[in-house]
Amino acid sequence: VLWKPHLCQHSAVCVKGLPSVFNPKARPWINTEGAEEQAIREQVMKCPSGALSLQ
Repeated sequence: VLWKPHLCQHSAVCVKGLPSVFNPKARPWINTEGAEEQAIREQVMKCPSGALSLQ
């Protein structure tokens, strides 16, 4: 998962949708081991600003 901070609107769609993967209080804040790959893919596609993408 790639994050482009300059595009992020901080809408928290990712955090609310998959908190086991996206946790802004943790470092690194994206834990790709926190959920199944398909669930992560689906959540990334919901990012309203396009700040999240898949590599």
